[in-house]
Amino acid sequence: MAQRTFAIGDIHGDMDHLERVLAKLPAVDRDDTLVLLGDYIDRGPRSRDVIDYIRGDLPRRFAGKVVVLRGNHEDGWLRVASGGWPEFVIPRSNGCFATLRSYEGKPMTEEMPNVADWEAMSKAAFFPEGTIDWFNSLHYFYEDEHAIYVHAGLVEKDGGFLHPRDTDNPALLLWLRTKSFFEGYTGKRVVCGHTSTDSLPPELSSFTPDDPLDMWVNPQKTVYAIDTGCGKGGFLTALELPALVVHESR
Repeated sequence: MAQRTFAIGDIHGDMDHLERVLAKLPAVDRDDTLVLLGDYIDRGPRSRDVIDYIRGDLPRRFAGKVVVLRGNHEDGWLRVASGGWPEFVIPRSNGCFATLRSYEGKPMTEEMPNVADWEAMSKAAFFPEGTIDWFNSLHYFYEDEHAIYVHAGLVEKDGGFLHPRDTDNPALLLWLRTKSFFEGYTGKRVVCGHTSTDSLPPELSSFTPDDPLDMWVNPQKTVYAIDTGCGKGGFLTALELPALVVHESR
């Protein structure tokens, strides 16, 4: 069966889970598509390996088309590189220190960065040449006959939700997190990451509501949220369309 799309949620520097979920996918051909929803870096221990793999080996190993979208963490580092953004690099929960250590090839043996670490992080100076440009080349959304794919969700306006192409500020597609989208959106199916499924109301999920860590699907079956906590103790989810088969790294 060709012309399938496999959407993979937030990876966050966890190369082991990425390899594991890819190994669980069925055999693919050149008419299939793989969509990565963004947030390849931060938190997990192997951000550099994840980026190198996505940029190098993955397009050669996946027989079909590979679409790599931008996440808010790639967008965050772009803002850091273009003038600094301490509000992004300082919070430990963002996992920026883990990315620095990954690119240095050093283990995380301390909890807090030293002065030199802060200097490197504050300017995104540790990324190899071309990495920031690659972040900047990533698209904000993708669409095919099966769904709209976007990192965070759709922008609400005048009682409805804008198609991503009609959004004046595309960065909102990477950062927003609105209750109304998850609960009330009724348009074409959207597959997104960004908001971890354990933070969404399990009683509203039409997909295994007894497992709050699993993929989350709204009652209308129009929003499929697949950030299942990879990089922070969770696992990685791949959604196969149009069959709606779920592949997990756990």
